[in-house]
Amino acid sequence: MKLTTSKEADLGNAPVGRLLFALAVPAITSQLVNALYNMVDRMYIGHIPEIGSAALTGVGVCFPIIMIISAFAYLMGMGGAPLASIEMGKKDNDRAEMILGNCFTALIITSIALTIIVLVFQEPLLYLFGASENTIGYAQSYMTIYAVGTIFVQITLGLNAFISAQGFSKISMLTVIIGAVINIVLDPIFIFGFDMGVQGAALATVISQAVSAAWAFRFLCGKSTILHIRKKCMRLKASVIGPCIGLGIAPFIMQATESVLVLCFNSSLLKYGGDLAVGAMTILSSLMQFAMLPLQGLTQGGQPIISYNYGANNSARVKKGFQLLLASALGYATILWLAIQLFPSAFVAIFTNDPELASLAVWALRIYMACMLLMGAQVACQQTFIAFGNSKISAFLALFRKVIVLIPLIYILPLFMENDVLAVFLAEPIADALAVLTTCILFYFEFKKILRKMREREAQAQENKA
Repeated sequence: MKLTTSKEADLGNAPVGRLLFALAVPAITSQLVNALYNMVDRMYIGHIPEIGSAALTGVGVCFPIIMIISAFAYLMGMGGAPLASIEMGKKDNDRAEMILGNCFTALIITSIALTIIVLVFQEPLLYLFGASENTIGYAQSYMTIYAVGTIFVQITLGLNAFISAQGFSKISMLTVIIGAVINIVLDPIFIFGFDMGVQGAALATVISQAVSAAWAFRFLCGKSTILHIRKKCMRLKASVIGPCIGLGIAPFIMQATESVLVLCFNSSLLKYGGDLAVGAMTILSSLMQFAMLPLQGLTQGGQPIISYNYGANNSARVKKGFQLLLASALGYATILWLAIQLFPSAFVAIFTNDPELASLAVWALRIYMACMLLMGAQVACQQTFIAFGNSKISAFLALFRKVIVLIPLIYILPLFMENDVLAVFLAEPIADALAVLTTCILFYFEFKKILRKMREREAQAQENKA
């Protein structure tokens, strides 16, 4: 008998609150584990005898490129997965498998193209993102090996989205944890045991991603999954892959523009506040990225519920799913905001014990994350647009906050304020407030329209039955 629901989570019938908890907790765990093993990676590299500092800086230069590579996986995976969930809600698993197959092919093609581009143009790219004569050698050593393993990164991130979309939250979590554990074990062996240095760190990462990719691929070809990777579904069709790319543009922009944002902040702060201000920004951005992980996990848990029931035309479960997602996201964001405003020094102390840097970072942190409590609404509404398959609005919102508002503010505000450094840090909360206001207004009207249409279809279906 063909599977129609996940044994882990019945997206169409299980209580929505329990379902959100069951799906969100593994997703949040995955996000935190992934962040943890990236931090452990840097800790090992930083402790390489004699060259640790330069090696860490060199590898750090690679991360904007790595984020762009990851963004292409989100383009296919997070663009296709919600659409597959919607088709599953419509009981059209054949169409959902066609989406999965097309996205899998696109991931492979994208991987090959990215590998070639990075290998050919890595030197100018690394210099663009801040490499120097002292660090370029370490950066190239790491990036060359990482680029060869691009296909594993793409498959792991891309396919894992389809595992989550079916309600297999524990399998999705294991995809991340397996890779994290292998990477943490192999790092010291390759870096110190085999004396491979930076190249050892890259090789450990590639091997761990390869195992994760094999795990995800094997699951989606096995008996336990609802949707399968089938050869007949892998031939690219514009009518299938086009909407996936359209919907995936929003998460692609959100991921890819992070590297551009770092460049804009750092260039302005270096001009007005010197290295100390740039160091403070490194702490703030690290805290912001870590703070956003549980929110991302919550939305990953909520997306399959909303998408599936949207496809199944169950307006009550869609409304309930969004309300619980919004309440959870706002609750978390508010608690975190209070903790940061009351105890900023405790957060800064995680990253530095330099009194001068800590003093600046504590002052800046309160400003930079002043609107953090509103971000729960921003993330919940924006990701629900993606869950509905609304590519135009989700892409606009992704562009609006960072590209249309935040980046210009970084350069405009210092022109009108006496304290240039304050002006740069103030760009973040102003952009957050404007983005939340815009998102909530758009969502209010769009959500009402979607629910009204769903209820009309429900009423029509009842009349047809009668």
